[in-house]
Amino acid sequence: MSRSRRLVVLAGPTAVGKGTAAAYVREHFPEVWFSVSATTRPPRPGEVDGVHYHFLSDEEFERRVAAGEFLEWAVVHGRAKYGTLRQPVLDALAEGRPALLEIDLQGARQVRHTMPDALFVFLTPPSWEELVRRLVGRGTESEEERTRRLATAEVELASQAEFDEVIVNDDVQRAAEHLVSLMRSH
Repeated sequence: MSRSRRLVVLAGPTAVGKGTAAAYVREHFPEVWFSVSATTRPPRPGEVDGVHYHFLSDEEFERRVAAGEFLEWAVVHGRAKYGTLRQPVLDALAEGRPALLEIDLQGARQVRHTMPDALFVFLTPPSWEELVRRLVGRGTESEEERTRRLATAEVELASQAEFDEVIVNDDVQRAAEHLVSLMRSH
């Protein structure tokens, strides 16, 4: 068995491209293990349960929280719950696999308490205008939801100093490769 690895936590504001950067890593660096988050929000078009997220009812999510099955969990954008199941993360680390959590700021703060030895990486947009363009261009949220997410993003952008590393996502390939180089060096 390989030596245990250090967990890497990737966070950043909504629409910054965390999912896109993670997809690049997933495609080009298959040795990286990805946590599949649980959520109470409904699936978006094309999302598959167990692949993109574990889609849980509010009741099932609460049962698992009470049982201590989450490494972190939070209510995001004032609506849906998201969380990381603890055991798959511990299993991947014990196997010596490079492990990546792609989570929101609240979750990253919880992991800071539950796994303080993790490496915390903040993905930031090249500018506020670019973040707005990406969110609107996604076309997956209503105007009300975009407004809510942008208000959350303003607060999240102010938290960069809490992270060990900051990567500007001005180019997905460059940002993803930088993230993997950090995973390899830590």
